[in-house]
Amino acid sequence: MDEEKRITLRLPADLHEWLVAQAKSTRRSLNSEIVYRLEVERAAADVESP
Repeated sequence: MDEEKRITLRLPADLHEWLVAQAKSTRRSLNSEIVYRLEVERAAADVESP
């Protein structure tokens, strides 16, 4: 990642709690967990695109 951008993200409380639990189980920060999941989805979308 060459450049970083800050954003404010609003999440439903239950989704936030789930993400926090997932981050703990993978020993990542909440931010790192969100970035990881977005990168995985982007890679999957790139593979599916014609």
